[in-house]
Amino acid sequence: MAESAGPARTAAPEPESGRPLSAGVALLATAVAVINLLVGGALTAVALTGHVLGAWPSPDPLNPGLIGAGMLGTAPALFGLSRTRTWEQARTLVLPLVVVLAGLFAVSLVNAGRLYLAHGGPIVSVLFSLGWLFVLGLLCVAAVICLAGQLLGRSGPAVPRTAPLPGWSKPPLAVLGSSWLGIGTGLLLRPAFWADFVPWQTDRADAQALGVWALALGVGVLGSLAEDDLDRTRPALLSLPGTAFAMTVVLAARAPHVDWSSGPGLSLIGMVAGLLAAGVSGRLLLRGGAAGEAMRSTG
Repeated sequence: MAESAGPARTAAPEPESGRPLSAGVALLATAVAVINLLVGGALTAVALTGHVLGAWPSPDPLNPGLIGAGMLGTAPALFGLSRTRTWEQARTLVLPLVVVLAGLFAVSLVNAGRLYLAHGGPIVSVLFSLGWLFVLGLLCVAAVICLAGQLLGRSGPAVPRTAPLPGWSKPPLAVLGSSWLGIGTGLLLRPAFWADFVPWQTDRADAQALGVWALALGVGVLGSLAEDDLDRTRPALLSLPGTAFAMTVVLAARAPHVDWSSGPGLSLIGMVAGLLAAGVSGRLLLRGGAAGEAMRSTG
């Protein structure tokens, strides 16, 4: 008598590629995006009127205005991070975010004596500096916890690179990222020296805060270069043109206060234009690749 066939074995599903993006990191990004819209919008709007709003006194509205512009420019990309599936696709945006949170909190502590909270001032400024310090500290703790949970979580096979950067784009990206990283490091670590290269009036605290943002931009651009994949850097690509546009609006509103004919002034134009060009060209390359893939699949 023939043996009856046993139940057919179903193949085990293959593990999903990459390290899944944790809910904590997605929630952190959304929370920071909301704060960026509110605080960044306020800093930018007040700067455009020619007044100063910040946690410490500033010699020119350009300084808090540009910090606010950075916040506004990155908010849409941070909101979009919740739709990202893997850590590999999010880290070129999350790591610069951690640099900004930790850097601004450290700058605030190092310059604690200059905070309105320490030496007094208008009630709005005192309350703003209190909220600034408290929220930054809270976000830094949340970032450490979320990042630790993300890196210690399960991970599948490496995400394949499906859209490598074109060869012609790598040298300009290396120059752009190194420029932002270099000026950011200088402003942060040696503000007394590098503040003289800022083409408008600034002081130690403002120079260091601007250095944090410049450093984060450099980390983001060079991180995208290291990823060498447009799909992995899709969220970060959205932040570059937004940040460049917001910075341009603030700089244009305060244009008479900037020494545009100086070397630093001309360099700033090139670096901001580089952010815009990198973001727009990246999005166009992604669209072109998607269109080409659609045509091949229907052909």
